[in-house]
Amino acid sequence: MSCFIEDVPELEVAELSQICEGLARQRPENIQTLLNAISLIAPLLNAIPNVVFFVKDCQARYLLVNMTLARRCGFKHVASLLGKTSADVFPSALGQGYTEQDLRVLRDGVTLRDQLEMHLYNGRVRGWCLTQKLALRDSYGRVIGMAGISHDLQEAQARHPAWQRLAIVDDHIRNHYHRPIAMEELTELSGMSVAQIERYCKRIFHLTPRQMIHKVRLEKATELLAGETPITDIALQCGYTDHSAFSRQFKAMTGTTPRDFRMALLSTSAPPVEHETV
Repeated sequence: MSCFIEDVPELEVAELSQICEGLARQRPENIQTLLNAISLIAPLLNAIPNVVFFVKDCQARYLLVNMTLARRCGFKHVASLLGKTSADVFPSALGQGYTEQDLRVLRDGVTLRDQLEMHLYNGRVRGWCLTQKLALRDSYGRVIGMAGISHDLQEAQARHPAWQRLAIVDDHIRNHYHRPIAMEELTELSGMSVAQIERYCKRIFHLTPRQMIHKVRLEKATELLAGETPITDIALQCGYTDHSAFSRQFKAMTGTTPRDFRMALLSTSAPPVEHETV
């Protein structure tokens, strides 16, 4: 499944990110006070497609979600998600990885910004997103929950003046992902400096060059994991030096290991009662 923003102006995504940052600066008396304030903009959150927004408590349970997230988890109503963790609603190994990430944010106060992640929605539908997560604190500085926003990777801006030169870079990455790709190769191909490539890749593809490489590699890896190719062979075929390097990067972008991801694909667990195709 392609995962693009087509109908929503980029400004709205940026504004939602600012809302997330603003929540972290509020320092309310408790999480309920914060939820009461957010309820005023709930219709706005539900009206923006291709953008997931949520607030969780200190146990990583959903306290507030928008309709986009509910639908992608196969539910008809946001209430069906409340009180659940990611481990409860996403495929087993994947959901557990997302919850572990949440707990790191809650425990250590880690802030995630523009982290490229691959998700499996409704069981098997793949989507690429840029995710932000941050801890929420009360007036005493204590962590009382977390907020997150995840927006679909936007369609490349083909009308940008630098599109042709960056398209060459994109093609080169897709043709040579199976081996190390040096920035020097990309500068020579495009005729641009490293700084220019990084700046234009963010504007056109909304990713850094390194994220573009990892995205292509993991797309191929997930295809191979659906088969019987040994994971060590998949790592080498996708440009990683060894199994451990592949596993580290895979987990950083999916929340789970290649082995557990394969098991999740093979899982035939029954869907929840309200599950529906979206």
